Amino acid sequence: MSQSSRLVLIDTDTGIDDALALFLAWGLPALRVEAISTVAGNVPLDLATVNAFRILDAARPAHRPRVARGAVTPLRWPLVTATHVHGEDGLGNLDRFRGPDGRPRHGSPRLDLEMQDGADLILETAGRFGRDLTIIALGPLTNLAVALERDPGRLRGIGRLVVMGGAVTVAGNVTPAAEFNFHVDPHAAQAVLAGGLPVELVPLDVTRRVILGQGDLDDCLPPPRGPRGQFLADLTAHGFAFGGARGDGGITLHDPLAVAVAADPSLVGLEPLDVQVETESELTRGLSLADRRPGAPYGRRSPNCRVALTVDAPRALAVTLEGLCRACA
Repeated sequence: MSQSSRLVLIDTDTGIDDALALFLAWGLPALRVEAISTVAGNVPLDLATVNAFRILDAARPAHRPRVARGAVTPLRWPLVTATHVHGEDGLGNLDRFRGPDGRPRHGSPRLDLEMQDGADLILETAGRFGRDLTIIALGPLTNLAVALERDPGRLRGIGRLVVMGGAVTVAGNVTPAAEFNFHVDPHAAQAVLAGGLPVELVPLDVTRRVILGQGDLDDCLPPPRGPRGQFLADLTAHGFAFGGARGDGGITLHDPLAVAVAADPSLVGLEPLDVQVETESELTRGLSLADRRPGAPYGRRSPNCRVALTVDAPRALAVTLEGLCRACA
């Protein structure tokens, strides 16, 4: 590990862009992934957990992180998934890809789970590394909210919590009001933002500006591809098709941008803001409301997080491609 590497725990609901984010984390010398906790979100928890091990088996990182299975449902609302975006398996329906012998190109992984659950792995890792630990939350914040309830002091001792979530100045992506992760578990998002944690929020405002095109990935992973490159090419095929049908121009790098920001915060402009999350309304569930009033005289609340509102999109894409290329070498 480099002397300057940041120790990270990644909390993930393990869809397509989560897989790209994990590969990126292993390809960035600035990061060392110590642990992974899985959470229900893009797919149900069992699939999210299997996917974490499929990605580990494909990436074969030099330092294999510990993995724990986290929350199976949001705190109060029923689970909403996004299999239409990520495929029925969450990884672009990988089993459709076959080798020359007709067998699945990507086999079933061996699960080597920690005995403790995701929230306890988060707390144990926070206790071990304290201010040296950065947690990167890529899915609904259920595991973080549970950990905060169990031991707020230990969780508040970490250095940074980089959260992919929310939509501050733009429309949501699952409803007009809400981004997916906050919509799935708004109570967890509100608890985490109100919990006195060192949150850096990476919302749709910036993630929508960083797009991975098919040509970008093809240039990074030219044939003949090795096993890692083929895994990435196969899992992104569904994402490129989905993005193309929507006119996005490729895969929106929601989760990889959060990982890139964890490694290099200068990629975004962070503004201290108070952000609250709507938890009850059917119409606006998961809405992230930021107080951006200039000099509001009527009890303006103190900032509870720093929010990324600007991004150097070309540099963020370049960092992502460089990391993915390195991870697949």
